[in-house]
Amino acid sequence: MMVRSGNPAVRLGTLMPAVLLILLGAGGTAWPQSPPPALGLQEQGPKVAPPPSTQAPSTSEENPGLINEMGKLFEKLPSILPPIKSPSETMNDLSRLAKPSTMVSGRVACPASSNGAPDCKQAADQLCQGKGYKEGKSLNADSAEKCSAKVLIPGRQRKPDDCRTDTFVTSALCQN
Repeated sequence: MMVRSGNPAVRLGTLMPAVLLILLGAGGTAWPQSPPPALGLQEQGPKVAPPPSTQAPSTSEENPGLINEMGKLFEKLPSILPPIKSPSETMNDLSRLAKPSTMVSGRVACPASSNGAPDCKQAADQLCQGKGYKEGKSLNADSAEKCSAKVLIPGRQRKPDDCRTDTFVTSALCQN
């Protein structure tokens, strides 16, 4: 029943029984429960307990969930991460990277390697040796298509071996 009265006393009077029921139910008092009455059927023979489980449940069976999975991840974490280096090993690595070097510019053609790809390491070494250094690493490269004069003849069909692509090292990082 819904009461729509402007009088607050009437509204309070209709709400009081509901509030009392809620408070009594939440108070924690309960009637004692007894086992359900038997319906006249009784089991024959002795009661046998189920056999105990032979294997203990693993932790994942006991506690499946996000927290357990994160625990598994943290157990595996040391095997995933690389080993931590000592300070002396770290300094050696940094000193190898910080060798004195100079950037030089020029243009040296990269020769073709055995698989047909350009070998720009050799060209970078040549560029650095021309400037008085021992070896170099290619920093920048450029490619150009070089064609024979036959391509310029009007009406002539172009053949696959008429042009080739040359690669050049244009700047290198040189070291002594």
